[in-house]
Amino acid sequence: MAPKVLVSDKLSETAVQIFRDRGIDVDFQPDLGKDKAALEAVIGQYDGLAIRSATKVTEKILNAATNLKVIARAGIGVDNIDRVAASKKGVIVMNTPFGNMITTAEHAIAMMFSVARQIPEASTSTHAGKWEKSKFMGVELTNKTLGVIGAGNIGGIVCDRARGLKMKVVAYDPYLTQEKADRMGVEKVELDDLLARADFITLHVPFTDQTANILSRENLAKTKKGVRIINCARGGLVDEEALAEALKSGHVAGAAFDVFKVEPAKENPLFNLPNVVCTPHLGAATTEAQENVAVQVAEQMSDYLLTGAVSNALNMPSVTAEEAKIMGPWIDLAGHLGAFIGQMTDEPVKAINILYDGSAADMNLEALNCAAIAGIMKKANPDVNMVSAPVIAKDRGIKISTTNQDKSGAFDGYVKVTVVTDKRERSIAGTVFSDGKPRFIQIKGINIDAEIGRDMLYTTNEDVPGIIGTLGLKLGENSVNIANFTLGRAAEGGEAIALLYVDTPINGVVVDTLQKTGLFTQVKPLAFEVA
Repeated sequence: MAPKVLVSDKLSETAVQIFRDRGIDVDFQPDLGKDKAALEAVIGQYDGLAIRSATKVTEKILNAATNLKVIARAGIGVDNIDRVAASKKGVIVMNTPFGNMITTAEHAIAMMFSVARQIPEASTSTHAGKWEKSKFMGVELTNKTLGVIGAGNIGGIVCDRARGLKMKVVAYDPYLTQEKADRMGVEKVELDDLLARADFITLHVPFTDQTANILSRENLAKTKKGVRIINCARGGLVDEEALAEALKSGHVAGAAFDVFKVEPAKENPLFNLPNVVCTPHLGAATTEAQENVAVQVAEQMSDYLLTGAVSNALNMPSVTAEEAKIMGPWIDLAGHLGAFIGQMTDEPVKAINILYDGSAADMNLEALNCAAIAGIMKKANPDVNMVSAPVIAKDRGIKISTTNQDKSGAFDGYVKVTVVTDKRERSIAGTVFSDGKPRFIQIKGINIDAEIGRDMLYTTNEDVPGIIGTLGLKLGENSVNIANFTLGRAAEGGEAIALLYVDTPINGVVVDTLQKTGLFTQVKPLAFEVA
């Protein structure tokens, strides 16, 4: 029987035809995604679900999806898919990470022109027959300083276009190396420097704990008087109320927003203010982009359903069907090793070195590399996957190297990941035990045997009495239950580490409590994607 796919959002007819041409039974119902009850009633019939942004794939929908094997989002963001629930159900989640980069970058440039010359207001005035020529005095972009927050894929295209407009470009991105900045022809700066110098500021970062409210009330106050701010990235990056006040006071001369903290945005503090351009999340809304992502979705889903090949998956490695059974736990391990280092590293990564020992060296190293790199980069870009991670790493100028060696220790095989920055090297090693579960076996050269859990706590300290008791006492006082407790030390009285697997996330209160004891040199909550 042919695989059956439901398209529940508006998707290009070209994509629908690709499914048909490849022998997929496709059901094209572009408005079904708006009706949750109707979608829940029929989803059990399908092997695949192709969506855009209107369909919300909740845990309830997934529970009803008894045959579903793959969900593919035509676009980058997958906020409308419950990825954790999908992973637990064994449903692969795919996206199309590169189909709308140019389109989004061009929209940011268009918004910058619009706010520089007050084009929307001038158009409305002229349509009304007012001919208010003297009212709309704009500014040139030539020789102005553009501050780009986030110089990755889309931000990098914006930098290139802005330089073509003869703008001076300064970029803030903790993961942008100096070598990459030099190649891009931009000046790498800290955020405060960008805020003080930029005539225009444009944001191109994902919404994470680190980027939420990055243009806060405090940071908006640091901006140059007369600055214009463009956001075509994600809502929640800018304090919209504080920006509205800065616009009213005249400190900020204009703003152009395509995304908002609450969407659909039926009301917002920025609405109806002078020289504020607003569009309804149109960053990817071009014919070319919609066609690109739709075609990619159809091809990726067809490949998986017909051959088992996986690409652009957010919750599964890109490996062949034959490799998946053997390599699955090792790919999980590589991702966890990368995630550990990624969460521990705040400065730009210059190089990633991956060592494969024994039996691990005989596996699909490309897939393992991708898993480790994706793990490292997820902190900065939660939407990164095994396909896009190496491309992004290369774009950022990160050097990737691998070493293979024969069995050299007590384990049949292990993987060691080392990250190099301007300040330090950090390494961690792990293996897969006979029970199929990944383990951490070495951190900073200190041998351990640590089970990996969803929520963990990592501490470092001088090897002195009382550490175990303090950790148990303080976590207990804060109602944190310890599932597994692993210790290691370099030498008696030397540096020691502890890695705790806990039942609930470690919050800031717990971290502060432990730090105030004065016993720990480092206290770091960690989180891992464990099914």
